[in-house]
Amino acid sequence: MTSQPLDLQSVLDTFTEPWSPRIVALVNDYDIRLARFAGEHVWHKHENTDEFFLVLDGEIDIALREPDGERVVTLPKGSLFVVPRNTFHKPSTKQGAVVLLVEPTGTLSVGDEHEEVPDHVEVTTGHRI
Repeated sequence: MTSQPLDLQSVLDTFTEPWSPRIVALVNDYDIRLARFAGEHVWHKHENTDEFFLVLDGEIDIALREPDGERVVTLPKGSLFVVPRNTFHKPSTKQGAVVLLVEPTGTLSVGDEHEEVPDHVEVTTGHRI
């Protein structure tokens, strides 16, 4: 990590792969991750941590499986949402998006429990820039 300001667009210019987050900063024991979203991710949950989403560009949907049933939260550019720990969720986008994520360092992108991971989704704890 650097002690200088970081231009997020310059980081985005270094990769095109969706669902392959880059770790752009560390805050205490948390990664600040920058990711491109395209299509659908996978149903998954994080047993011991919430997951923070901030849409920097585009629009995403987050499907949630809650006690009362499934629902979808739509996040346009500039919106944020926190998925509570232990909640199955599935991010997706129709047009593509850029999202900032905040998760504890070492958190897998497909959570602690997940459905079969499709080829276009990378199983990772993020890539340091």
